[in-house]
Amino acid sequence: MGFINLHQQLREHMNNPVAWQLWGEEAFSLAKKHNRLMFVSFGFAACHWCRVMNRDSFENEDVARLLNANFIPIIVDKDERKDIDTVYLNYVQATTGTGGWPLNVFLTPDRLPVFGGTYWPGPNCHPDLQLDVSPVGFIDVLAKLASVWRDQRERCLISAKEILTELEKFSEEGNLGDGAVEEGLDIDLVEESYQHFAAKYDGENGGFSEPPKFPTPVNLQFLLRLSTMPPAVRHIVGEEECDNALFMAMHTLQKLTRGGLHDHIGHGFARYSVTPDWSLPHFEKMLYDQAQLLSVFLDAFLLSPDDPEMLGAVYDIADYICSPPIASPDGAFFSSEGADSLYHTNDTERREGAYYVWTLKEFDSILGEKEAEICAKFWNVNRHGNVSPENDSHDEFINQNVLAIVSSPSQLASEFGMSKEDIVRVIQQAKSKLREHREKNRPRPNLDDKIIVSWNGLAIGALARVSAVLQDIDTNRAARYLSAAEKGVSFIRKTLWDPQTKRLKRVCYRGGLGDVPGFAEDYAFLIQGLIELYEATFKEQYLQFADMLQDSQIAFFWPQPPASSSIGFYSTEALQPDLIMRLKDGMDGTEPSTNGISAQNLYRLGSMLDDQRYSKLAHETVRAFEVEILQHPFLYNSMMSCVVARDVGVRSIVVCHGKVNVNSGGSKQRKLAQPEVHGDGKDLTPDESSHHAIQTVRAELGGLRTLVNLHHEPDEPGAIPSQSSLKEAPSTWLRKRNRSLAKLGRDGKQRVIICEKGVCKEALDLQELEKVLAELSGVGLG
Repeated sequence: MGFINLHQQLREHMNNPVAWQLWGEEAFSLAKKHNRLMFVSFGFAACHWCRVMNRDSFENEDVARLLNANFIPIIVDKDERKDIDTVYLNYVQATTGTGGWPLNVFLTPDRLPVFGGTYWPGPNCHPDLQLDVSPVGFIDVLAKLASVWRDQRERCLISAKEILTELEKFSEEGNLGDGAVEEGLDIDLVEESYQHFAAKYDGENGGFSEPPKFPTPVNLQFLLRLSTMPPAVRHIVGEEECDNALFMAMHTLQKLTRGGLHDHIGHGFARYSVTPDWSLPHFEKMLYDQAQLLSVFLDAFLLSPDDPEMLGAVYDIADYICSPPIASPDGAFFSSEGADSLYHTNDTERREGAYYVWTLKEFDSILGEKEAEICAKFWNVNRHGNVSPENDSHDEFINQNVLAIVSSPSQLASEFGMSKEDIVRVIQQAKSKLREHREKNRPRPNLDDKIIVSWNGLAIGALARVSAVLQDIDTNRAARYLSAAEKGVSFIRKTLWDPQTKRLKRVCYRGGLGDVPGFAEDYAFLIQGLIELYEATFKEQYLQFADMLQDSQIAFFWPQPPASSSIGFYSTEALQPDLIMRLKDGMDGTEPSTNGISAQNLYRLGSMLDDQRYSKLAHETVRAFEVEILQHPFLYNSMMSCVVARDVGVRSIVVCHGKVNVNSGGSKQRKLAQPEVHGDGKDLTPDESSHHAIQTVRAELGGLRTLVNLHHEPDEPGAIPSQSSLKEAPSTWLRKRNRSLAKLGRDGKQRVIICEKGVCKEALDLQELEKVLAELSGVGLG
């Protein structure tokens, strides 16, 4: 097998004695030629348990002999080939009740599953881990499957076909509602979803599940925004319940930002926790987690602007995404950092969390006795470590501490007889010292240098939102984050988009462009990012690209009559030959569902472009999953805003810039029809007034909302564009694409138009705008 130009997950296996093949026709032909089962192992570069299985099994000569002699071993990066991984993950979940990575399946030469599971202990496995994980070892599994295929092949083939039939039933998501009469997806479902989370809520630690405990940002965003939903929704859910939803989400975010998932010395958040209190993570950092959490913490900040922790988390995550190693030198963003690394440069064995954990002795040595004592109490650092032995099956955390905030500067100030300001200074200086020591003395975890379109789309959208909100708070950071988002789009358009075929590639890496065509999620998440980037910059090129991508997504992934009367987006194109079935993705997980984000995009583009086709397809996309949403609404929270939009519509806001008159002396005089006033008594210019109006709208959350900015295009003598119109391209394309905007704003009158459910209201100044928004939101102005 050649590993030239392959990415980190495959390079991890370069020196295995296993004769790995790549997924594809060559491997399938080998399986048919030698009449063998294929053993397919799915993993990803940052995965801790994938590395453990590699060490315990794939580096072992006995395992390699069994695999090479009896099977065609195939290695797959599950992030690159999410389409294949999802099919066989469904199979393993259906047959074993569990799933995860590494995901290992045995397939017939025709790719039908025979048997599967996750981690099986190998010959090199630690004895205590084998007892904890599974009584059956990997060698036992290999020997049994080789025997069954040799002696009972026909039975295996019959069973595989039966399994395929069952798998197709198990994977019917998005097809059950096809052609069915609508029962009515109404906003009562929002209340049902809330009740699920209220019942599952961990009142002590935050979150909504037993370990392993994932943040699941899509659910946190749903809960955060309940209190800002339209009045009809809040009436059904209940104001007290909406307040409780906000509390549960904020409490969970507070626990996350103080807990062990947060890298308190560097930046970013780990993937999930193995303990209920978020104290012990698996340490991999994934781009898709950072992007989603960034957007969620931004919502939390907007809902609680006086909470410095929420704004601090926004800065923390955005800085992580925009800095090496995640930020690519060429633009765009790499995929992840691993969980495992060497503790010291002269070590030979990688350990989980080695880059992130600390001993009390290190604190004393690096910080000095006094500072170490303060910081140890702040971050829960103990002499014998803070990881319980039952959570340390490899004995990697003996005397080690995962940092988590367990005290406050005020408490420590009282305890040590110091001022709060001095305690904060000690902690900040300690962070710098520990970071410097870590970067100098510890090898950084492996970087997975894939650039995946869908994950970049999530990052672009989150950074665009943050940059827009921060314009009046931290202009330097706002500019940096916006620049990173724009560079990301530029890289994708230049490298991964084919303007001739109107298709995306899914992935590229430093060795070259991947072969995998873009999936529906790549289009959906990038479209969402482009809409956010348009609303942050009002540069029409981003909205135009989103429109182009939306046409492509519909053409390649929407079921095409007469071959199909189905509705909803498939995950893959119809002509992909190496899949045994074509799936639709509607259920949320660690990432939002493709169809949930697609429906949101279609509703928003339908509103911005006045495109009824988009709006109809948005409606149809949600209806495709009607049966499943009615049964389990809490699994479809990315669609809840669309369920609401079906009932109350999308709020559309158009800001029209005013014209600037030139007096006889040649100096510019700007005048509003109804002047607004600064706190210092000075009139706002039209540009300033428009900016304030836009920032007011950006701070609104709630249901689906769109924001369009129309620049005044002078068509009379003596009129010139406003300053912002001079800086940015005029709204030419948008006025052509959306005929209802063609003449709007050409009279030079500054206004904001707010439309919802067919009713439009006009505001001529900031006070009037705030009044209209309050009326639509059902909030009294006091």
